[in-house]
Amino acid sequence: MPKLWNTTIESHRRDVRDAVLDATAALADEYGLLGVTMSAVAAQAGVGRATLYKYFPGVEAILLAWHERQVGEQIRQLAAVRDRPGSAGERLEAVLLAYALIEHEQHGGDIAPRLHRGGHVARAHDHLQDFVSDLIAQAAADGEARTDVSPAELAAYCIGGVNAATGLPSKAASRRLVGIVLDGLRA
Repeated sequence: MPKLWNTTIESHRRDVRDAVLDATAALADEYGLLGVTMSAVAAQAGVGRATLYKYFPGVEAILLAWHERQVGEQIRQLAAVRDRPGSAGERLEAVLLAYALIEHEQHGGDIAPRLHRGGHVARAHDHLQDFVSDLIAQAAADGEARTDVSPAELAAYCIGGVNAATGLPSKAASRRLVGIVLDGLRA
């Protein structure tokens, strides 16, 4: 098979997959995760149901792929916040606030726990743990964070604390939560 043909097929498959995941995101946003059906995804993506089944065996597989893409994008957003100019303490605060706002926006109903069981979530959590730990180590070296507890333990504390933003009623409450978590890091 000629290389151009392979590239065209790969590009087409990527485009179809992206359209399906974009459609899933729109449907989940409008109807919730339980409102996503194969028929609705196919219609929203502009593909036939038979084509959709060639890519995904069912709704749960689509939701898992969509969730994996979403989690990857969130990690990229947090890494971009981490890489902004500023002191380690300022960047740590910005990362925790961004993470709290992401957590605050989480929804999903009954299917959300199944989506969070995937290996992609564990990998994303490990990545987040590592870069929060690195920021804490830098902040500690600069005198902005405590040194009596390891950066890895403090990162676990931060992430666990910020995860509580999922149930908070407002973004302001999420910001206050981050302030409380940061108070626990002070030198």
